[in-house]
Amino acid sequence: MQLLKYSIMVLIGSISYGTLSTMMKFGFMDGHSSGELVGSQYLLGWLIISVLFLFSFKYKVPWKSVGLLMITGMMSTFVGKAYAVSVSELPASIAVVFLFQFTWIGVLIESFLNKRRPDKNKLIAIFVLFIGTLLAGAIFGQPLSALSLKGVSFGLLSALLFALYMFCNSQFAVGESSMKRLFFIATGAMLTAVFTTNPVTLVTNLVQTNLWYYGLLLGTLGVLVPFFFFSVSLPKVGVGLGTILCAAELPSAMVVSVIFLNEQVTSLQWFGMCLIIFGIALPEGIKHLPQFLPGRKKALHENRIP
Repeated sequence: MQLLKYSIMVLIGSISYGTLSTMMKFGFMDGHSSGELVGSQYLLGWLIISVLFLFSFKYKVPWKSVGLLMITGMMSTFVGKAYAVSVSELPASIAVVFLFQFTWIGVLIESFLNKRRPDKNKLIAIFVLFIGTLLAGAIFGQPLSALSLKGVSFGLLSALLFALYMFCNSQFAVGESSMKRLFFIATGAMLTAVFTTNPVTLVTNLVQTNLWYYGLLLGTLGVLVPFFFFSVSLPKVGVGLGTILCAAELPSAMVVSVIFLNEQVTSLQWFGMCLIIFGIALPEGIKHLPQFLPGRKKALHENRIP
């Protein structure tokens, strides 16, 4: 039950991430750049976290833990920036396919660190997720001329960085309280976002335009919610299962874009989304399926030691 609870937390965080692309599109329509939106997201997200959790814990943390948690936050910001470059070079439906390679990269990282092969359930789940992502991303039928080397490179880089972010979040300073981890991860992300943008222009636009509105939305759904749930749950579920669960971001993005942007989604894409959901459920579903099969309960009862 504990694993199920933490798995649901990862799902909530990834679904929250899935709303960001739609909000970003609305921000672009209002004339804001990707740098301004990402900067406002992490700056206001950090402010929200600071206000909500200001008195919830003592900020005394070993410097080593602070540094490791801030590196984790930096990874999160670099994912967004690398993915933004990929989207600028490739059709969005193809860029997202490269980003979602983080699923198998995360499993490989866990396998390498633990020095053991991934279990059969995870390998099956990764295969199903890969096929589902290709279908949901509508990559079939796209001309090869759309694949620029720069776009592909940054798409794969964003996937690698996201897998590393998941690893760092699941391994670094896990002995610290969740609130401490949340604050310092958000601090690292905010500082990276602000200082890789023009901070003066960012603050000016937050005050003089409606950028603050997008910053609040993006900061809540792109920083507060996922950072909180990931900081609590990833150390419990691990990077392998965590990256599989994070595949829920793509179906979430599709549903939100259909509702708010009236984007057209083909039946093949819906089928791909169903495959992704199926792939997410596979690792634990296969493990617990036998107890629900006919005759299983009877066999268990007959083999029980009196």
